[in-house]
Amino acid sequence: MARIILLVVAIAIAVFLFFQPFPFGQGLVVIMSCLTALWLLSIVLKDSSIIDIFWGMGFVITVWFYRYTGGLIDTRSFIFCSIVTIWGLRLSIHLAIRNIGKGEDYRYREWRKENDENWWWVSFFRVFLLQGILLWIISSVYVPALSSEFNTLQTLDYIAIGVWSTGFIFEAVGDWQLTQFKKNKANKGKVLQTGLWSRTRHPNYFGDAVQWWGYFLFAYTNQQYLYVFSPLLMTFLLMQVSGVTLLEQKLTETKPQYADYTKRVPAFFPKLF
Repeated sequence: MARIILLVVAIAIAVFLFFQPFPFGQGLVVIMSCLTALWLLSIVLKDSSIIDIFWGMGFVITVWFYRYTGGLIDTRSFIFCSIVTIWGLRLSIHLAIRNIGKGEDYRYREWRKENDENWWWVSFFRVFLLQGILLWIISSVYVPALSSEFNTLQTLDYIAIGVWSTGFIFEAVGDWQLTQFKKNKANKGKVLQTGLWSRTRHPNYFGDAVQWWGYFLFAYTNQQYLYVFSPLLMTFLLMQVSGVTLLEQKLTETKPQYADYTKRVPAFFPKLF
């Protein structure tokens, strides 16, 4: 049901964006050009999960493209592009360090097995085209966030940076804590329940979502309220599709301690006490 809702919403928003003026159309061309090249590389490497590493970088490329095509040289747009770059680069570097040399992710391995010799072309539509369209839709909030009559940061922009910083801390620190936990061989098969992981079962996903609400506040400064679909869609993806829901199913099956952990710690929104 979640995937059907996502598909309907994505189609509706894509149609809306398609009839918007420049530069949305060119943005889609740039994104799909990158992902088509990535798809060809995945065929050579026999690893479709390389798209996970590219995900953050895709947004970085997109935001600077929109700034360049808009002819923007002001401080405000530079700061906005910079925080997107910090988020995107950190995410891509983190996933590259975690995934390179480990083989294809289990999700893609299962799909490859299901489709057998047809996976080389099926993967383009099921993985690369789908994620390319989602990346294009979600990143559309960058255009109203960048386009402004203001050349310097406004009051709401400072609030947006504060929201973004909170999310970045949750995501980056959460990932770091989990990495350190996994490095200790004595923790194999155990569940991390300290640090930010004692507040929420998925501090990295929560932090990721919060950052997108920070990006939206930049657009809100310019009274572009309609683009609230961007953080809403990203939050929905993280909670119901590719993030929390998918991972929870696997962890419940593979880690006996996880059932007790779920009773004490909320899945997404952190507990305060």
